[in-house]
Amino acid sequence: MESSAKGKLSNLIVVGDRVLIKPVKHDKKTKGGLLLPPGYQEKEDVHSGYVIKVGPGYPIPLPGDEIDEPWKKNDDKIKYIPLQAHEGDLAIFMQKGAVEVMYDNEKYFIVPQHSILLLERDESLFE
Repeated sequence: MESSAKGKLSNLIVVGDRVLIKPVKHDKKTKGGLLLPPGYQEKEDVHSGYVIKVGPGYPIPLPGDEIDEPWKKNDDKIKYIPLQAHEGDLAIFMQKGAVEVMYDNEKYFIVPQHSILLLERDESLFE
């Protein structure tokens, strides 16, 4: 990916439990050696792609969120349960829950975490 494309993607903010995925062409085997079954390419409802950006996760309420006194300031500090997906992971996901978008003439999917079936992570990418 070009540095200008990366710069434009940095302007995107993924919300909640969603993941931005760039789809890849279907091969018989992933780079990590995961063998994809026959018919995988023909299935319309299952896709794969690389995780480009990840949302903050599932928001959880803080204990005592209610303002019990009117003069107390309400801090907008939200805590999140992080997602399992990380940038650079290969994700196999169900298209049914995904939203296809075009950004800067590239096709992406916005996928909720519950639609991701499998993640393949190459730890050597992060070293």
